[in-house]
Amino acid sequence: MTKYALPDLPYDYGALEPHISAKIMQLHHDKHHKTYVDGANQTLDALTDAREKNDFARIAALEHQLAFHVSGHVLHSIFWKNMSPNGGGKPSGEVLAAIDRDLGGMEKFQTDFNAAGARVFGSGWVFVTVGSSGRLAIETRPNQDNPIMDGKRMLLGNDVWEHAYYLRYQNRRADYLKVWWNTVNWKVVGERYAAARAGVLEI
Repeated sequence: MTKYALPDLPYDYGALEPHISAKIMQLHHDKHHKTYVDGANQTLDALTDAREKNDFARIAALEHQLAFHVSGHVLHSIFWKNMSPNGGGKPSGEVLAAIDRDLGGMEKFQTDFNAAGARVFGSGWVFVTVGSSGRLAIETRPNQDNPIMDGKRMLLGNDVWEHAYYLRYQNRRADYLKVWWNTVNWKVVGERYAAARAGVLEI
């Protein structure tokens, strides 16, 4: 099977300062994201062995483990692109129109998104998703669960695991959620929305 690889960050570790520190970005990318990539590849090797031995009980457990690691890899790969040193501000065009239509405008959308992220119990993510109808929604998922499991696509997501913010914000997740908007790459979000509407956004 094809092995997974850790993607390079599209900017330097310190590029999102002062909102997200270089140390957090280095640890988040080089340690946490790499753990999901390594875990996926190790699980693939274990699956090959289990299938060769027809160990069906082990196969079921390993498939669940693989889904966790691969989803963590996918979500983080998108997460890095959802942010930019030149991020922030507000979207334009179809994304802004969709936010106005489905989420009550930018101010309400950001307030509701932050509140949803703050409510995540333990570790997880807060997303803007788009379904087959093209309508946007704010949703949360625990751990590394992915909206694609429900037939939806992630346009924008914020990682609210503690490793994403604790070194700078400690237990003040709400502060992290607030400043994170200064990093959002609306260009990439717009590209993902256009691809979703065209039915070609795979993940």
